[in-house]
Order: sequence, then structure tokens, then C-alpha cells
Amino acid sequence: QVQLVQSGGGLVQAGGSLSFACVASGRTLTMAWFRQAPGKEREFVAAISRSGSSTFYGDSAKDRFTISRDNAKNTAYLQMNSLKPEDTAVYYCAARLGLALFQSPSEYDYWGQGTQVTVSS
Repeated sequence: QVQLVQSGGGLVQAGGSLSFACVASGRTLTMAWFRQAPGKEREFVAAISRSGSSTFYGDSAKDRFTISRDNAKNTAYLQMNSLKPEDTAVYYCAARLGLALFQSPSEYDYWGQGTQVTVSS
């Protein structure tokens, strides 16, 4: 059974930066980040292929967020810059057994515990 353990996040002022790490136990998987604000659906942020050679970003993340991975550590990262109050949400790490990168949460097989990000104005 795969487990995803997240770290990072927290409270930051608008314009600041935060980062996340997600450690996947057991195997190398396609990884992604999602977020969910109160009263809203879970939103795709970014995904990365098993090798790290392909990445895919949601509209809200383009030009501000960077997804990366270190397969030697079975860890995926999300670096978030130029944060805005509308980035406030619970952020989730996700992983899937398949190779393709998807935006839909239903395509992902495993989920991290979620971490709160709050961006103050």
C-alpha cells in the first residue's frame, strides 16, 4: 500500500513563497498537487511524470508554481512564489499508478493528508 506524507505549507503574506514536499512510500508514481478552498471543488495545481521530464500546470499555477521531484528520495515538491490571498486552500499531494498526467482528482489513486496554506493580504 502506498502512503503519501506531506510537509510544508503554513501562513505567508501576499507576494511571499512557500514550498511543499510529499514523500511516497514504496514506489515511483506519477505525482500531482491539488488544492481545495472552503466551499469549492478540489482544483488541479500541477502534475509531474515518473521521470520528472514532463510537467503539467493548472491555470492558477502557471508562471508562479513549480513542481519537481527527486526519485532517489521518492519525493515530489511544489514551490509556490508570488502567492495571492486566493491561493489560500488546503493543498493535497496525490499519486497515480498510470503514466499519464491528468487534471481530474478521480484519476488519482493515493492522497496525502492535506496541508493548510493561508495567504494574508
